[in-house]
Amino acid sequence: MKKIPELMAPAGDFSCLDAAIKAGADAVYFGIKGLNMRAGARNFSISDLGKIRSVCSKAGVRAYLTLNTIFFDKDLPTLKRMINAAARNSIDAIIAWDLAAVGMARDAGLEVFLSTQASVANAQAIARFNRSFGIRRFVLARECSLDGIKKMRSSLKKILGSDEASNIRIEVFAHGAMCVSESGRCFLSEFSCGKSANRGVCVQPCRREYLISDPSDSRFSYRLGPNYVLSPKDLCTLPFLDKLVLSGVDSLKIEGRSRNAEYVYETVKAYRAALNFISENLGKKDFESKYAAFQIPLMESLRDVFNRDFSDGFYFGRPIKDWTSRGVQTRKRKIILGHVLKYYPRISVAEISIDNSRLNAGDEIQLEGPQTGFMRIKADSFFIDSAPAKCANKGDIITIKTPSPVRKADRLFRF
Repeated sequence: MKKIPELMAPAGDFSCLDAAIKAGADAVYFGIKGLNMRAGARNFSISDLGKIRSVCSKAGVRAYLTLNTIFFDKDLPTLKRMINAAARNSIDAIIAWDLAAVGMARDAGLEVFLSTQASVANAQAIARFNRSFGIRRFVLARECSLDGIKKMRSSLKKILGSDEASNIRIEVFAHGAMCVSESGRCFLSEFSCGKSANRGVCVQPCRREYLISDPSDSRFSYRLGPNYVLSPKDLCTLPFLDKLVLSGVDSLKIEGRSRNAEYVYETVKAYRAALNFISENLGKKDFESKYAAFQIPLMESLRDVFNRDFSDGFYFGRPIKDWTSRGVQTRKRKIILGHVLKYYPRISVAEISIDNSRLNAGDEIQLEGPQTGFMRIKADSFFIDSAPAKCANKGDIITIKTPSPVRKADRLFRF
């Protein structure tokens, strides 16, 4: 049986962390408010590290802290506090590329994964970082191809020797947003809005529709739509995940710390199912045709959550045809429906206020909260005023059984 890579999921808050674990992630990566490449996500505080460690340890999931932005001198005291807190709470690794962060983390006894921001794309770079800083895991530049990854593995054995090369771990992106700039290095947001992409606060001006006009002649203007010329499709490796497994990668990362819990849940669940299928069937007769059929419903589930349509990325060469998307292509829409008023633990029943729209029996609903995490159920049976109900409208209060406890003020959503 071929070794199956780690499946790493994004966690922008506790609901997403819970969703990732429930969907089958082997590891999660997350940021702390202030210093990470997804400053727009809800993120965590330093004081949350103990709880994150506890939740992940209980589930047998590894926890990685992202400190992958650029740091100025004024940031270094905060950076050191974060790293020391990560060490105290036994966080499994730090994802970084700034050498100040790398050095501080190593001094604190923490494992360091070299971020994709370092643009590592060859075996020589891996060998030098390994020998100089003791780094053993590398998040490759997004421009690397499948053939390039295989050659990198082969070259490492020649440079480091077989034993040392076997300790090197390669991590790649498997799913999520792509950026038009080289390895994510872009100044458009900083130039236009004073918010640097390299500090995690990109406002994505590239994702907009643009009007091009000739300043010398107002008769000539062109609206660039429905294609967004600077907005690529999203990376999706699920159709060729078996080839990625065979290339020798050790970890598959799903991008999306700014995404919501259902995105995390559906995406991780799809990749977990695909990896399990590959683990059980790779090398058997008719594997390719069976996998092609198996992944069809998984792809449908990926299209239901946030996406800009899908691309192979650079794994098979330059994705020229995929460099313009049609904007967001999500097929399912989530609306907020209400909030939890009370929970009765003895009978496992939640009392919920319907604040918006309508709930029908059989609807798929979702409950989220900082302590509750992520819960998805079918509202097959609920009550209004102790009587069974087929629907509930704005202003109604329902009671419904839940498979695990919920908390006051948890939010209720419907698809």
